[in-house]
Amino acid sequence: MARHLITSALPYINGVKHLGNLVGSMLPADVYARYLRSAGHDVLAICATDEHGTPAELAAAGAGMPVAEYCAAQHEVQKDLGERFGLSWDWFGRTSRPQNHHLTDHFARRLRDEGFTEIRTTEQVFSPTDGRFLPDRYVIGTCPNCGYDRARGDQCENCGKQLDPTELVDPRSAVSGATDLEVRDSAHVFLRQSALAERIRSWVDTKDDWPHLTRSIAYKWLDEGLQDRGITRDLSWGIPVDPDDFPAAAGKVWYVWFDAPIGYLGATREWADERSADDAGAEELFDSWWRTGRGAEDVTYTQFMGKDNVPFHTLSFPATILGSGEDWKLVDRLKSFNWLTYYGGKFSTTDRRGVFMGEALELLPADYWRWYLMANAPESDDTSFTWELFGDAVNKELVGTLGNFVNRTTTQVVRHFGEVVPAGGEPEGPEAELAARVDERLAQYLGFLSDLEFRKAAGALRALWAEGNVYLEQREPWKTVKVDTDRTACTLRTALVLARLFALASEPFLPDSARRLAAAFDRGLEEVPVLDGSARAACEALVRPGDPVTPPGLLFRKLAPEELDAWVERFGGVA
Repeated sequence: MARHLITSALPYINGVKHLGNLVGSMLPADVYARYLRSAGHDVLAICATDEHGTPAELAAAGAGMPVAEYCAAQHEVQKDLGERFGLSWDWFGRTSRPQNHHLTDHFARRLRDEGFTEIRTTEQVFSPTDGRFLPDRYVIGTCPNCGYDRARGDQCENCGKQLDPTELVDPRSAVSGATDLEVRDSAHVFLRQSALAERIRSWVDTKDDWPHLTRSIAYKWLDEGLQDRGITRDLSWGIPVDPDDFPAAAGKVWYVWFDAPIGYLGATREWADERSADDAGAEELFDSWWRTGRGAEDVTYTQFMGKDNVPFHTLSFPATILGSGEDWKLVDRLKSFNWLTYYGGKFSTTDRRGVFMGEALELLPADYWRWYLMANAPESDDTSFTWELFGDAVNKELVGTLGNFVNRTTTQVVRHFGEVVPAGGEPEGPEAELAARVDERLAQYLGFLSDLEFRKAAGALRALWAEGNVYLEQREPWKTVKVDTDRTACTLRTALVLARLFALASEPFLPDSARRLAAAFDRGLEEVPVLDGSARAACEALVRPGDPVTPPGLLFRKLAPEELDAWVERFGGVA
């Protein structure tokens, strides 16, 4: 049994996430975690809300709430939505919790002691109208790189270039819209990333199994020259800089992109504290997942994120870990995704374009969305969500392939043999050929999941489902029941074995539907085979003649054209 640590990019606290956010990190992390658990491995899946920085302050101000109250409320909203989408985190924490405060201060001190921080006086944007410095996203203007006129002061959403607020053309305050901005001096802590660049490059060089997208982004930044990065901000909301450690930066907070990745560790410590009787036990449990000298040397750590987060996780966060001089676990596998667009454009709350997690669950159960998003995951390039493609995926794949097979099988069983696994008949050539094909399909599916190739895995799972319908058409139990009861019994018993296997294999993508299907069988939820190459044979041993079968009903419903048309009207369609 292997040990796997899994994290996804932390969802930011300012509002409900859209489907692109979901498929870009949290959902694939869950599919992979579920697969590994089904395969018998020890898995720790960690996530948290990212709660610091200017967007949290702006969102709280817009909601008319104190920022701490706003973050607490939004954490519960995001936790609830994630759970309703079937995201099976072992812990969903908060970067504002004391555990993350403590670890962020620890890393800052270690970096200082190792000589990788320094105080620099920098030019910062100050707004006389607002009476304050305007760090990062408090400043909006035109990107000097691509000309996008709504670039933020930390990064341009259009071209992805990291920015400083002073670089923006025609800047304005995101708080008041004021344009009478000034540039004033302010002392800040800088992380000397340039001094760590060669160590980071050497580490990236070892990751030849990373996706091309991940490696190309990392090397692009390294080849352009890794710049030192300011890791404090003139804000009131955030993790306060300890004045005893950094007296020149007293009154400032740590930059959200410094503390947020440390939040993976902070959330793990929250989990460990919850599970342990005392601090010593919690520290030992935490270290076993994060300290390579204290038990984590056998852990495989996999991260999931959108492409805009890759520079922080291949460069800045590793700089923090490496620069600390301690034995912290570095990521082993980093799966990055391109963007899911909405009819080729961006999801937008302001413009009421696109589907957000809460709205999606008002329309249909989570499994419908999970399947479409993962079967069309933006792995090799950006992928466009359209209602037409969504409807086709539901009607042809979920309803027409998996749902159709399960319904045909259980209907024939109940009609001709009652609610029990049919007895009689022996497997013949077609059953042996089916077993070989199914085992081959299953091996392909498991291989793609292991390789984090989710679109290919979905295609292999779809092909596995299709084998069931092909087999029924070949053996025609609705005809043979009139002339050969034993052959019909064998056919339908074989089909029930497939249904049991499909429940097991589909669980990573379709957890609720798989649970319903597994519950159709006696001991279906208690005796769970391991999801590996022997799964078909294990399911065969579980589906015994005479055992009860309870039809699960229709697993999915067909989407009507008028429904899809109404959703296009509600959420926006072609721009």
